[in-house]
Amino acid sequence: MECVIALDQGSSSTRALAVDAQGRVAAMARRPVATFRPKPGFVEHDADEIARTAESALDAVLLRLPRKAALAGLGLSAQRSTVVFWDAQTGKPAARSPSWQDGRAAGLLEPMQGRQQEIHERTGLYLTPYYSAPKIRFLLESESALKRLADSGRLRIGPVTTYVLWRLTRGEVFAVDPTMAQRMLLLDLRTMSWDPELLALFGVPRESLPRIAPTTGEWAVLSRKGRKFPVLAAIGDQQAAAVGQGADQAGCGVLNYGTGAFYLQHAGTRILRVPGILTTIALQRQNAAPEFFLEGTVHAAGTSYAWLKENLGLLKDIRRVDALCRESKERVWVLQSIGGMGAPRWDYRTPAAWFGLSARTKPADIVRGATEALAFFIADIAASIKSAGLEPATLKASGGLARIDALLQFQADLLQKPIHRLRESEASAFGAAYLAAETAGLPWAKALLVAGVDKKFSPQMTEEQAKRLHAGWLAFVCAQQKLAEELRSLGAL
Repeated sequence: MECVIALDQGSSSTRALAVDAQGRVAAMARRPVATFRPKPGFVEHDADEIARTAESALDAVLLRLPRKAALAGLGLSAQRSTVVFWDAQTGKPAARSPSWQDGRAAGLLEPMQGRQQEIHERTGLYLTPYYSAPKIRFLLESESALKRLADSGRLRIGPVTTYVLWRLTRGEVFAVDPTMAQRMLLLDLRTMSWDPELLALFGVPRESLPRIAPTTGEWAVLSRKGRKFPVLAAIGDQQAAAVGQGADQAGCGVLNYGTGAFYLQHAGTRILRVPGILTTIALQRQNAAPEFFLEGTVHAAGTSYAWLKENLGLLKDIRRVDALCRESKERVWVLQSIGGMGAPRWDYRTPAAWFGLSARTKPADIVRGATEALAFFIADIAASIKSAGLEPATLKASGGLARIDALLQFQADLLQKPIHRLRESEASAFGAAYLAAETAGLPWAKALLVAGVDKKFSPQMTEEQAKRLHAGWLAFVCAQQKLAEELRSLGAL
């Protein structure tokens, strides 16, 4: 028996999977990860917990594997834009880790808005609190302990993959791949290196940052639970999911619905620019040129349902979403801009809103409205990419929320394109496993691509109906943005 391991660290859990030559999961372990929201706009993780869950899940899988199983290597994927601060001497976190959902640095960015185009040209991203650099500056200016560590040269700063590798290698490896480095908003796409001007703009000491290495290659050799094996890939989770879905050719489009929702379209080795859309590094194989995606992000997908359940009591179980959407008789427009709106608006000032409530409105109508809003956000992204003359040849969907039939059906209706839902929901893990197997030179690597289609969703409404609904959504969002600005100018928001 020959296998590879995927270690996939996400916002709500850390998972480890051992996958064999037939693409079967030979062993699996999952550990929950807590999210802390100490203040409005603050979303944090405990980096020590992240590292411990990674170690625990990995060890559990190693112990469950048969002793005769040959372990070819490990692929690591992790949540992007979440940033970790730690002490180089002790390896212990020096502060809570602001999540990718964290918006605490929004005010800090307001004076910089005139540099949006310049920042986009350099990094492929937009100047928003979603990425790491603004959060780094915020903490360095507000946490005296971090400033002292930086002044002493002991502060280390990096994405989740960097810290997990640091912990697994006991400080021997301090590195990051381009997919994760880019999300720090400090990487120049043109040189694929840290940008001195951006480091100065955000006050980030260069010596605190990891070296940049290709996504695939031998990152480290680990010895755990009586086994010795190499780490052969490290990558951002959305890129790993896209790879797992087989989006490795120009024109392939993928949808991933999880804590956030993401639309990625493979653009080959060209750096393409579309207003409001991210130019994202897909991956960089060893001794090869980087590949790119056009990407749009929806900040609140899974968190929208948590909001409906925990804050508002409108949803008892996320498994009921599909049934509630079918029960709904009235359309309610829902703008769940929790954590801000992502692509193509990048608006962190307009609050969440509902419109269209009546005496007949029931909780099912609001759940359906929130579900349709996710599809509308994705449709906004697709429309921006299409306006640049680019359209996906195929659309594949994965992620936990892709199990909601009502969501994918409405998405297919809005996009007027068939969507193929993939059978395997662990696309990020399988993508990381595939890259590890490919790097190890295993002839069965492609067996790990998530090719099986669970269900095909074809458009059921006419193109005219879809256009009218989307126009209604655009009018609703625009009205909320205008209202928020007016209330803010009056000091009433």
